[in-house]
Amino acid sequence: MRETYRLALDTAPGERLGLPHYREEFAERHHHVRARDSWKFERRQHFVELNSPSYDAFRAGRWEESLLLMDNRRESLRDAMRERREQGTVFHRVRVVEEPLTPYLQWELRSLGVQAECGAAIRVVPGERVRRFEQSGELPEVVALGGQTLYHVLYTPEGVAEGAIRVGDPELLGQWEAFIADLYADGEDVTSYVDRYVAGLPPPQVARR
Repeated sequence: MRETYRLALDTAPGERLGLPHYREEFAERHHHVRARDSWKFERRQHFVELNSPSYDAFRAGRWEESLLLMDNRRESLRDAMRERREQGTVFHRVRVVEEPLTPYLQWELRSLGVQAECGAAIRVVPGERVRRFEQSGELPEVVALGGQTLYHVLYTPEGVAEGAIRVGDPELLGQWEAFIADLYADGEDVTSYVDRYVAGLPPPQVARR
């Protein structure tokens, strides 16, 4: 893996998109990706998921129900993976993991494991793999879509999605693609990580509501 990449997004030209606009645009652009791969980088250790019954069950302390709801998504996940294969594209995800796991990350890794079992390309890297690139602060959440679009995904301090900045710098897009691809090449398959480290953990302790 290279020692240097151009990753700074704070001074790059871009357009800020509110959450509904970002989701609509992302879905449209992703649908039209052909014969090019996409790359997602996840750094934060806690998010607040919206419109996820499994997450809601996890937050309410109903762990077994949460896992069952993940399993119930398998058919739709396989359909989505089949559609991507027909488009000639792979959506790669790199998940940075700090141990011990946050309760959220324990839930997300189980969810990612199910997605990987259905054909998604997801790998895990430890936090120390990226810290040398974080002298100016923690790396952002980023999606490089189909070699054409770079999104800096935005969250509140609590981890609630609030939209994205579409970054209009082709060189920066290429730098992030190379960075995430290099991490992915060195990462551990999420199913292996879940089997080795996560599956045997007790249910995560969260505040009941």
